Formats: sequence, C-alpha cells, structure tokens
Amino acid sequence: MQKFKERWEIKANWQLIYPILGILGLLFSGYLISKRLLFFLDENSTFYYVTLITTSVILAYLFLKITLWIFKKLHQKWNVNYRWELIAIFIGFAITGSTAARVSSPILDFLGLNSDNISGWIYWPLRILLIFPVYQILLLGVGWLVGQFQFFWEFEKKMLGRMGFSKFLK
Repeated sequence: MQKFKERWEIKANWQLIYPILGILGLLFSGYLISKRLLFFLDENSTFYYVTLITTSVILAYLFLKITLWIFKKLHQKWNVNYRWELIAIFIGFAITGSTAARVSSPILDFLGLNSDNISGWIYWPLRILLIFPVYQILLLGVGWLVGQFQFFWEFEKKMLGRMGFSKFLK
C-alpha cells in the first residue's frame, strides 16, 4: 500500500478515495459496455455472467492502460501538484459531462420541446446548445465537490476565452 501511495503522491488517507472511485468508475464503464456488447446472449445463463464479468474486467483493464497513458501526457501540461489530483480532475469531467447530457433532456421536456413533437433536426441542435451552458455551470460545482475548483476555474476561463467570451470573465 505504501508503494501505491508513493506512486500517486498520496500524503493523507482521505486522498485514497480518488483512486478507489477511479477504479470503480473504470469497472462500471467496462460493465456497461460489456452489457451492451453481449445483448445477443441469454441473460439467465451461467455463460452470460462469466462472459460479462470477464469482458468487464478486460475492458476496465484496457481503460486503465489508456487512462494511465493519458495521465503521463497531462501531468505536466495541466501543471498539477500531485498525481492523485489527475484522478479527481478526470472524475470531475466524467460527472460533469454525464450530468449535463442527462439534465438537458428534462429541461427541454419542461419547455415543451421533445423529440416527439418537434423534428429531430431542431431537437438535437437545441439539446446540444443547451448542454453547453449547463456544462459550464456544472463544471465549477463538480470541480468544487472533488476539491479541484481552482483547476476547473482556470480551465473554464481558458476555454471561454478561446471561444471569445473572455470579456465576460473580467
């Protein structure tokens, strides 16, 4: 355990929550994708469950390898102090993106705009346009929750500045 803590530059035990959540997230992502890939198998068979578990673990391992490769690239670029902060940042981006996509549909439904009563050519661009401001607001809130508000605030300013909104941030 000490070697693990040293590798991720973990100084306090509470910081272990980020690697644990990261691993659980990778396993859950592997499970969800495996479930979609194995749609053709009978869900009540032992073979299905063995295949589901095996595929989930293999996918989670592949996701872990890809994530660690990305971490190497972003550690210096994002100029974070500790490696465990990268996990917190990735978790923040994952939660924000998923939540913004989920929240946009009920907001449009509340406004009386859904895919049943308007054309898909109008509905989907509206939904994508709605996701953008929802994402910006959620990014700061989730960033605060994962303890990385300063990083996400700087990221937000940089992103909006590149889009021409920098005059609103002063």
